[in-house]
Amino acid sequence: MAKTEFKSESKRLLDLMINSIYTHKEIFLREIISNASDAIDKLHYISLTDDSVGLNKDDFKIHIEINKPERLITITDNGIGMDSDDLDNNLGTIANSGSFKFKQENEKNDDVDIIGQFGVGFYSAFMVADEITVQTKKYNCDKAYQWHSAGADGYEITEIEKDSVGTKIILKIKEDSDGEKYSEFLEKYKISALVSKYSDYIRYPIIMEMEHRKLREDCDLEHPEYDEVKEDEVLNSMIPIWQRNKKDVTEEEYNDFYKQKFFDFENPAKVFSNSVEGVVTFKSLLFIPSKVPFNYYTKEYKKGLQLYSSGVLIMDNCSDLIPEHFAFVKGVVDSQDLSLNISREMLQHDRQLKNIANTLEKKIKNELSSWLKNDREAYEKFYANFGKQLKYGLVVDYGAHKDVVKDLVLFYSSTEKKLVTLKEYVERMSEDQKDIYFATGESIETIDKLPQTEYFREKGREILYCAEEIDEFAFQSMNDYSGKMFKNIVNEDVEEEEDKTENEEKNDDSTLKFIKDTLGDKVSEVVFSKKLRSHPVCLTAKGGVSFEMEKYMAIAQPEAMVKAERVLEINAAHPAVNALIANINADKDKAEKYAKLLYNQALIIAGLPLEDPSDYADMVCSLMN
Repeated sequence: MAKTEFKSESKRLLDLMINSIYTHKEIFLREIISNASDAIDKLHYISLTDDSVGLNKDDFKIHIEINKPERLITITDNGIGMDSDDLDNNLGTIANSGSFKFKQENEKNDDVDIIGQFGVGFYSAFMVADEITVQTKKYNCDKAYQWHSAGADGYEITEIEKDSVGTKIILKIKEDSDGEKYSEFLEKYKISALVSKYSDYIRYPIIMEMEHRKLREDCDLEHPEYDEVKEDEVLNSMIPIWQRNKKDVTEEEYNDFYKQKFFDFENPAKVFSNSVEGVVTFKSLLFIPSKVPFNYYTKEYKKGLQLYSSGVLIMDNCSDLIPEHFAFVKGVVDSQDLSLNISREMLQHDRQLKNIANTLEKKIKNELSSWLKNDREAYEKFYANFGKQLKYGLVVDYGAHKDVVKDLVLFYSSTEKKLVTLKEYVERMSEDQKDIYFATGESIETIDKLPQTEYFREKGREILYCAEEIDEFAFQSMNDYSGKMFKNIVNEDVEEEEDKTENEEKNDDSTLKFIKDTLGDKVSEVVFSKKLRSHPVCLTAKGGVSFEMEKYMAIAQPEAMVKAERVLEINAAHPAVNALIANINADKDKAEKYAKLLYNQALIIAGLPLEDPSDYADMVCSLMN
């Protein structure tokens, strides 16, 4: 028969599909196996009402054969097959899909589950093959046909002899060239790995002959002898664990699946599955790791879930299914309702995808909330690993997700001496307390020693100790919780007190002016403190930038030169301050040294760098002398 040109476009279109639509050459096997599964689905559907088919579900299979010397890969199925018109219409017209048409005709039947929709997956084989031969015989058809093509030049259809119904696809694998190693697809281990990766949950057995070493019977065990044995082996598991009834799956099976699928050596900390029917139908199986992945808090970490369409792997890391604040969650999602792009490698950003993502977010939040409520110890172990990620959810996207995360975050309590939720803090607040108080620093220990904490402890106020850089940004993003504003105790005017201290009444503004003149623009203001008790001085931040923000920006964007306005608070009742006051008139030079010394001590207490450490050391030594 004469060669026929492809009906749809020219060589350029085929080149486009081979070189642009598919990003990985290995996809060809997934596409051909998916087509074979579709063909079997069609005949299996017919067999449900037509006994003449002579096959039941257990009889259907897909067979892979490798002929390494001839560089051939053969994929055979006993599905519905094709006649001459099918070959001409489906393989002769690029982007025409018989599967899609069949699905439309039977869309109301739940037994119909067709993967292929676009009619281009078959041509992905040209990425690895110089020639493709298709030998096929259609159910209820007396004749068999062969379709052959060497690429965009066209194809030939000839009549052949074939006894059984079904389709055999023979790929002539390209020779290695220009750094491209096509020969790896002629290795059985490679084909087995690709089946496991992309087609493990195809519902029909995928069989390939494999070689094994087998111990000879009755041989001397001290000098064992082996035979090389070839046996057919089923490469796919067929039934996904997430499709099985929960009560039929053991904890050990979930753990083994997680460790094998996500390359972890430890069992997951939590497992939860979900089955949703409605606007979009899908199943999910999600895991929370028991430890932080080694690259989790780096740019190299890829968040996302494995996405399947009817058991066929579409994406290894679908990031659109998981929000940033739950990036630690691993798992799989399987749906028949996804709108895939032409290559089935990527998703169209449509309503179905967003619905799945929204449902998963709610599911994860509910599971974490339940975990927090019912197993606090286990939740706190999880929080030690991924609490920072939850806090990130309070900040990202200008706080758009704060309502999802705010009841899941924990902070160390000054009064409870343990981690508490914001809800627990508010429930313990006295009626006269208007705000939620927090303090930031490098560690819980350093925060607890801040001079400002004495005042709040004296008044019986609970303080949230925050030792992570993101904490203050999180509070700013939330602004309030249950109507209670967040207030940093190190910032200015956190809480006012009506009465002046006795020592404050004894001193006028001349002391404050002297210290301000001595320090110059190092501080924006000097005030008598209402907070200090046992300490002589402290620094508070004025304006919108706190000291912790200043430290963070010094690392993240040093060129921005972001600095908090410093307010030096002095304790008029402290002996060191009294010594300064006494020397203002008696020994002005010494009084100036005292003022500078107290300012530098305030910097140290606040965890801020000394502006001139050498000068500070000399000043201390001179006063000691």
